[in-house]
Amino acid sequence: MDKNLLRTVIADQEYYFEQAKGSVKREFPANFRVAPEIVIITGIRRCGKSTLLQQIRTGQSEKDYYINFDDERLMSFKVDNFQLLIEVFHELFGEQKTFYFDEIQNVEQWERFIRRLHDTGNKVYITGSNARMLSRELGTHLTGRYLSCELYPFSFREFVLLKNPRVLGENLYKTSVKAEVVSLFHDYLHNGGFPNFIKTGDELALKTLYENILYRDIMVRNNITNEKQIRELVAYFAGNYARLSTNSELAGIIGVKNASTVKKYIGFLADSYLVFQTNKYDYSVSKQILNPKKTYFIDNGLVRRIGFSFSDNSGHLLENLVFIELLRRGKKIYYHKKKLECDFVLVEDNTVTYAIQVCHVFSSEKVKQREINGLLEAMNAYNLQKGLIITDDTEEEITNDNKKISILPAWKWLL
Repeated sequence: MDKNLLRTVIADQEYYFEQAKGSVKREFPANFRVAPEIVIITGIRRCGKSTLLQQIRTGQSEKDYYINFDDERLMSFKVDNFQLLIEVFHELFGEQKTFYFDEIQNVEQWERFIRRLHDTGNKVYITGSNARMLSRELGTHLTGRYLSCELYPFSFREFVLLKNPRVLGENLYKTSVKAEVVSLFHDYLHNGGFPNFIKTGDELALKTLYENILYRDIMVRNNITNEKQIRELVAYFAGNYARLSTNSELAGIIGVKNASTVKKYIGFLADSYLVFQTNKYDYSVSKQILNPKKTYFIDNGLVRRIGFSFSDNSGHLLENLVFIELLRRGKKIYYHKKKLECDFVLVEDNTVTYAIQVCHVFSSEKVKQREINGLLEAMNAYNLQKGLIITDDTEEEITNDNKKISILPAWKWLL
């Protein structure tokens, strides 16, 4: 690795970093700024991690060092080049004590260097686009030395802050304001929250993002040679998200010999934050593992651009959106299924604490009663007194056998 190349990369990145200031303040734990631990921010590619780093840097008074390893000029950068990088930083900016490393998972064995930086009294922020880096890379070398948070594409509130922040200071039940919020919600429901796509509407850029995730974060990182099988698996999930499936069924669909291969592939997709799966809640962990799983996508806008749908799928889009929002809120999520179904049950300390049903529209009284009954079955199974049904635009309170069910419009729940 050449010093002059590093100087050029650092200077170029610093310039573009300053030019690309984000207009929406991302949510971030305030205590992370002052904590002595290494701060690790993970999330899918292009969800706004670099923008968040910029916002953190802007809020700090001290000078610092920054580099983004998602740069083709740094493809040959190895762990033993870090010392050279430090020398270049010192030559350019003098000695500083705060480091920002973007997309550090591109450097093998990076955690050894980061540990040394931390142990010598430096403050370190890093980002990565792979969930596995929190377990595999950090488990041995950085245990007890880091704080982590996961970043997702824009929440609905962040989406509104970008599109029309004025409405958040208004009475949401004022006719004109509510109409604007509902319109924004339908935009968000169908187009998702990837920051660049929301700002530009560039469909090609969103599809290119998917190709980069598939190729760089999934296939190359995991040395996958059978591209066809991975593409078919993603295509199936993109057309059948928020639905149940088993690994055996999926093996037959994509043409692999055994379910263990499918399980491995799904793990790779999950590591890249492209898809997530939920288990059926059961007191037996083995039964949780054996039962069919529900699969969800990171973003509605992305899944609509890579999937095939020949009918209105607003119901599944809403369920997918609610699932991602629950993840964003740090919830541990399962589904309930006995005689009836409930979309989500939330678990804390091995106890179900809340049940949520999602129904886009009550198209008939029969549909409404079916959704209520599914929620009530879950509430009775786990001795819950309160439950929630999230809809497109219905608001109501129901009491059934001393159990309270709130029916809320999704836009109100999200805000």
